[in-house]
Amino acid sequence: MIKELFPNAHCEGLQGVDETPMSSGTVAEKVESICQAKANAIPDDHGYDVVLVCDTVLADPDEVNALLGKPRDSLHAATMLHRLSGRRHQVWSSAGLCIHGHWRFFTEFSVVEIEQLPDEVLVDLVLNNSWKGKAGGYDLAGEMGNYAQIIDGGESTVLGIPQEAMDVLSSFQ
Repeated sequence: MIKELFPNAHCEGLQGVDETPMSSGTVAEKVESICQAKANAIPDDHGYDVVLVCDTVLADPDEVNALLGKPRDSLHAATMLHRLSGRRHQVWSSAGLCIHGHWRFFTEFSVVEIEQLPDEVLVDLVLNNSWKGKAGGYDLAGEMGNYAQIIDGGESTVLGIPQEAMDVLSSFQ
């Protein structure tokens, strides 16, 4: 998504950042705290005019303010996908945008509905490993896009960057 806006962008993951959410608070507060931890891991002398850090989580459809993070393994991914099958849930993304040394944070959610998934589809979604590193065990831009739809909110939020942050980034073009 960023590479489409900025073909010369330098993208890399942050290593060693604790992405464990805080134990209390709203889903919005939890995902933003993870994003702030990533921002805090960026050295002050990074040398870039613009820095973007992001995090995405799913709100547990059964428990207010509980999160569905990234699956630990294929069994955990299968369990998550089974829980989300035939249901709606919120996908929360938070982004920290540093422009010339000044941080601004954006946090938004979208509502996604996944159709009732037959067992064969669940197995395929797990076996194709598209769940790896993905909140809730799926990637809307991947095969899950055939079975899920956004009911409310923006696609960029589901894919990992709040729409308001995308709007700010787009204004640079």
